[in-house]
Amino acid sequence: MNNVLSENKILKNSNRKKIIDKIMFFLFLFIAIICASVILVTIGVVLIKGLTPFFKSYETNNGLVKPSFVNFLFGFTWTSHGAFYLLINTIYAVILSLVISIPVSILTALFITRIAPKTIGEIFKSGIEVLSSIPSIIFGLFGQMVICPMVNNFANLFNYQTAGGASLLSGIIVLALMSIPTITVVSITSIQAVDKKYIEGSVAMGATNSETNFKVVLTGASSGIISGIILGVGRALGEATAISLVIGNSLYGPTFSLFNTSSTLTTIMMLGLTEASGLEYDIKFSLGIYLMLVIVITNFTLNYVKNRIANPYKKEIWLKKAFRSLIFFIKTKFMENKNEKD
Repeated sequence: MNNVLSENKILKNSNRKKIIDKIMFFLFLFIAIICASVILVTIGVVLIKGLTPFFKSYETNNGLVKPSFVNFLFGFTWTSHGAFYLLINTIYAVILSLVISIPVSILTALFITRIAPKTIGEIFKSGIEVLSSIPSIIFGLFGQMVICPMVNNFANLFNYQTAGGASLLSGIIVLALMSIPTITVVSITSIQAVDKKYIEGSVAMGATNSETNFKVVLTGASSGIISGIILGVGRALGEATAISLVIGNSLYGPTFSLFNTSSTLTTIMMLGLTEASGLEYDIKFSLGIYLMLVIVITNFTLNYVKNRIANPYKKEIWLKKAFRSLIFFIKTKFMENKNEKD
């Protein structure tokens, strides 16, 4: 009798667990569908609104206007809705900001985890985490009140005139300041995850602490560090509020001089946000498509680099297949054209 009762209890518990598992499965599935739906709807709205200006004429003060898609892709003046110079400015500013942020972030993470005493390291780490959570508008105001005057005074030393310090250099510094905490936090986690056996083995082989840190620790944490760089690049590419306060928002370009005013895809998107409809409103969604493509391509490229560093001897089978297919297609077309001529 007792055995029968115990078996019934086991069956009840088992059925109860199965029901709970099913409920949790459908709950998580429902949440995942909502998240995916929000992303798809957002992308769909941006695509529809962003492509509308190239298929529709707008009533303006100069009559009916229909932007040129070719000019939008390759133009160098925003007054005629050319966005190619914005793409160049954005990539140029982000690359120069990374020249500052990547070394500073990696060396800071290395100092916190490997060099500084534990108490000091924890204090620095807490400060970096606080910096990573500061709103972008705070960085923008700091840049406007502190960085811009400094850049203006620095430019005066070389007899350069700036718009009160609002310049490409100010934008680069602000972007670097904003991406440093993100890259540093991820780099700290990656360095701490390096197996201590590798470090102890390096020291046992006679390597100095500096050699161990740079040749063993950073090499072992390289994959995670690149992940942090990807996050930092994403924040720099998508930043609008802070950089719009310090970069000057030039309507033509591209700009390569550090002391001249410049603009990026996001800063132009910030202009005229009070518009509720019309060409100047819809064309901002076109810039959004441009920006999304840049971010996707950048992330894909950086992830490819990360995977190649993590697996340097892994054969890129899909790339070889694609290359062979391309060669086969070219040969086939060539033979067809040759046969037609004969």
